[in-house]
Amino acid sequence: MDHLGAIRTFVEIADQGSLTRAAEVLDLSRAMVSRHLEGLERWLGARLLHRTTRRVSLSEAGLEALPRLRQMLELAADLQAVSGARRAEPTGKLRITTSLSFAMSCLTQAIVDFQGRHPRIEVELLTVDRTVDLVGERIDLAVRITNRLDDGVVARRLASCRSVLCASPAYLKRRGHPAQPEDLKAHDCITQAFGAGAEYRLRQAGRLTTVDVKGPLSGNETAIVRQAALAGAGIAMLPTYFVGDELRRGALVRLLPDHEPEPLGIHAVYLSRQHQPLPLKLLIEFLAERFGGDVAPWDRPDTVLPTQRSPGRSKPR
Repeated sequence: MDHLGAIRTFVEIADQGSLTRAAEVLDLSRAMVSRHLEGLERWLGARLLHRTTRRVSLSEAGLEALPRLRQMLELAADLQAVSGARRAEPTGKLRITTSLSFAMSCLTQAIVDFQGRHPRIEVELLTVDRTVDLVGERIDLAVRITNRLDDGVVARRLASCRSVLCASPAYLKRRGHPAQPEDLKAHDCITQAFGAGAEYRLRQAGRLTTVDVKGPLSGNETAIVRQAALAGAGIAMLPTYFVGDELRRGALVRLLPDHEPEPLGIHAVYLSRQHQPLPLKLLIEFLAERFGGDVAPWDRPDTVLPTQRSPGRSKPR
């Protein structure tokens, strides 16, 4: 039974005082009006109208039901209006998490640009140095840089994260340049307290070399490792999205260019593809478009990321 249609029919009968006039207003046959009314009475379990050959009148149950049924029609109209507005202009709030370094260099600007397209979508961006429980912390989307994804989540690859081995000119003047991967063992390496940790995985011509490294300083965030490398603390493995400008202006020097650190995947991670809110769908598609391609945007020639622009430096055209 079309409950909403039956309710609308009953309200119109009550307003018109006639099944025939209600049928005319609703552009229905009188038989369909009667069918709607009978169906509604069966559903509610009460007789709503007293009917004679001349007129209809509301029963006691009909009098009690009428204002409530009017409210149901008004609520249905409000819901349809809201739904239509959402279709016209996506609305909602998203909780997103990623690393501090990726938020600083890439994701924050992307979200600002996304909100320029969809100004009614609110975003709460959280930076963490750990894998977040999406359910427990009510996270809609995690942007993770890893080759190991948890079971029970859905992921869409957005881009590849390439890294470089690098150090400051001051450190290299003091300690010299490593000529081969094994030389890294004799150097101070700034390691991360998670992820690759104290192990560098390097590829040359498809061959993987694993080197155990050590040093007096480690950090739990890529931003700390970069700052330590700039300060001359040692050699660091850092993502190209975060050190492109430092390499270009010579603040950091790339080492062992023939031995590239193993690339990682940058993934949009969420809980389910089913019943996905429209704001989340739109954001994932936007990020896939923004960061996708054969070469990530930060690895393309002449690309300058927002956090890599020096004060007063204009954006390249």
